[in-house]
Amino acid sequence: MRRVLGGTLAVAVALILSLTGCAKVPNTPTAAGGRTTIGLSYIPDIQFAPFYVAEQQGLFTAAGVDATLRHHGANEGLFTALTAGEEDYVLAGGDEAVQARSQGMDLVAVAQYYRAYPVVIIVPESSDIRTAADLAGHSVGVPGKFGESWFGLLAALAGAGLTQADVDVVEIGYTQQAALTTGRVEAIIGFSNNDQVRFVGAGVPTRTVPLSASGDVPLQSISLVTTAAHLSSHQDEAKKVVAAMTEGMRRTIAAPASAITDAKAYIPTLGDAGGEASAMATLSATLPLWAFPDGTVNARMDEAAWSTMCTFMLEQGLIEKVVAVDEVMTNAAVTT
Repeated sequence: MRRVLGGTLAVAVALILSLTGCAKVPNTPTAAGGRTTIGLSYIPDIQFAPFYVAEQQGLFTAAGVDATLRHHGANEGLFTALTAGEEDYVLAGGDEAVQARSQGMDLVAVAQYYRAYPVVIIVPESSDIRTAADLAGHSVGVPGKFGESWFGLLAALAGAGLTQADVDVVEIGYTQQAALTTGRVEAIIGFSNNDQVRFVGAGVPTRTVPLSASGDVPLQSISLVTTAAHLSSHQDEAKKVVAAMTEGMRRTIAAPASAITDAKAYIPTLGDAGGEASAMATLSATLPLWAFPDGTVNARMDEAAWSTMCTFMLEQGLIEKVVAVDEVMTNAAVTT
């Protein structure tokens, strides 16, 4: 999700130099000394490591942003605080932003956080399900008919030439491990850097099946989202936030152990027995999601891919009206 701002090459270069420590440039905190609040979903988690790194290593400060990281309450909607003005940015699925935009929320994505879509099909190691097409005639568990797990299942079915009528969709809530291990369902839709990591950690023999044989999925995952209203009056701030986030991603990839150390200030469970090992397992599964196949990292969004997603979601009935790609995403804040 996101996009649009103004600025010059000189500003972009200054940001890069300040973030990498190659040079120091005077920075003025954004919003005339105001604080910038970034929403990080519900529970502190190592998947947010780039933001913890950016805060602990002074990347936001170096960019001229007085940033506050905020985790949502359990009963709070994904975009509730953002649209209420209690947050200035929030991490959310690009597909979730498109859906919310179609429902009238003034949302725009300004940076790509996950480069790859993290949703996969998870099956027992002994399963005969090897491709999405093999789901035909089998039961598939999803938390519910909402969110990225549901979107991912629809993408898998469409790509395999199947429909919902070809599978037995079972809404299992957040009981993925129990549902699969007890045989309630024959497959679940989950996340490669969350659910599958938990199965492995619990010693449950499972494997992942990609949503599509080609690896192409008509969906865009976690992105940095703001409102169009906020973006229109905070274009320079958006560039600084995106630059700090991107450098945090690069540093996390370069030094995962250091990132876990930085995350200790935010994740209380890292101090528990096995906490660091568990976090490293999740982080190791998350690292590939941030980078291109060649290892490069930037926050630029693929406009054509976003357009494909908007069309797919309309065709699948996930949105009821057309969402123009140039209204729901912009790369104008991406400078590094």
